[in-house]
Amino acid sequence: MNLPNYFIADLPREHAITPTLVTEACQTLKRNREHYLAGRATSSIVGVLSATAQSWLESNNPFRQLALARGVAETGFSEPTLARGLDSFFKQFTADNLNALIAQDLGHIERLDRFTTDRISNTAALARGPELLVHIAAGNIPNPAIFSIVLGFLTRSAQFVKCARETSLLPRLFAHSIYELEPKLASCLEIAEWPGGTEPFEQALFAEADYVTATGSDETLSAIRTRLPARTRFIGYGHRVSLGYITSDALARYELKKTVQNAAKDVAAWDQLGCLSPHVLYVEHGSSVSAEQFAEMLANEFATIESREPRGKLLPQDAAAIALKRSFYEVRSAAAGDVKLWQSENSTAWTVVYEADPQFQISCLNRFVYVKSASDLTEALRYCEPLRGQVSTVGLAASGDRAQQLATQLARWGVTRVCRLGEMQNPPLTWRHDGRPALGDLITWTDWES
Repeated sequence: MNLPNYFIADLPREHAITPTLVTEACQTLKRNREHYLAGRATSSIVGVLSATAQSWLESNNPFRQLALARGVAETGFSEPTLARGLDSFFKQFTADNLNALIAQDLGHIERLDRFTTDRISNTAALARGPELLVHIAAGNIPNPAIFSIVLGFLTRSAQFVKCARETSLLPRLFAHSIYELEPKLASCLEIAEWPGGTEPFEQALFAEADYVTATGSDETLSAIRTRLPARTRFIGYGHRVSLGYITSDALARYELKKTVQNAAKDVAAWDQLGCLSPHVLYVEHGSSVSAEQFAEMLANEFATIESREPRGKLLPQDAAAIALKRSFYEVRSAAAGDVKLWQSENSTAWTVVYEADPQFQISCLNRFVYVKSASDLTEALRYCEPLRGQVSTVGLAASGDRAQQLATQLARWGVTRVCRLGEMQNPPLTWRHDGRPALGDLITWTDWES
């Protein structure tokens, strides 16, 4: 399947991008929005988005097939990892889930169509999105960029998605799949890629933007913020880390196997490269299974996963980082009894480090995880204190009243998302990213005090 040149990112490399091209593309997007998107009913947009997403779940979908065929080389993920990640992601995009997102963030599913009245204040309000919404996408995993596109369509915004070099394949294929179903809607979307910080291109882009979203390091976000015009709204999603907490009751005989599988699933998903991937798994005291024993079982599960869903190939510097960390822990495990290391043979495919020291450790990722013990959640959080305000997700293995108690403690400590272990990389559409309403952050309100 050869993709037509609908988007800037489709053009051959010899077609150089210029600031003028970026400016003209933005102005075209705004005109197309006025004609094809601004007055469109929410139900119609939801119908196109849900139909497009559901088509990605079909094995004969040509865009899915191309994503799997080319994705191994262009994204670095193995084909099974890509397939599982795409299935988990796109199955969320049903009409019911999209409507639930709108109702949650805006209070009414027709809030973007017409004035609707709030029952409490008795004030009518209408929500509207920016004319031109710019997304600066990160390149580690494709889901955030595609979700940003969906949000932009729901707010009826023209969109320009700037991808990092060599990372536009999946967002571009999603854009083409929308184009196939609804060309006029897709004409309000542009996809391009260039190295981050290319100032002439980004100056042209920011001059046209009403709203910019960006995902990346805190330094990247700070640099973008300083270069935006004063009138341009901005929201950035910066550095975040995640962890797992496993209670003693989740290690009972009838729960143990599933708990190990769920922990391994969270680490393996998208090769542990997302901000929702756990760096550390804390195992609570009080069970017949120790943290060290849990780490050994986790290593065995990784070996099983690797046979059916191998980790993707690494850049030399990433493989070297894992080798260096392994060497450090090999020395420590030989010298002391409070450290133990399990690792894949003849590769860097997976690594499990048990460490008695409960201090939170930043992993080098790519299926490299720490297992530590804690007497309770209070102790675990004490050793995570330097990261307070930076923890995105905690995968929790607990049940009943205990789960609610722990979730409340995590929320009051500052965690913005708590989920069941095994679902860390699979947030629902209604997830409030970094504690903020994903759709609600993009809109401006008009109140009608009738």
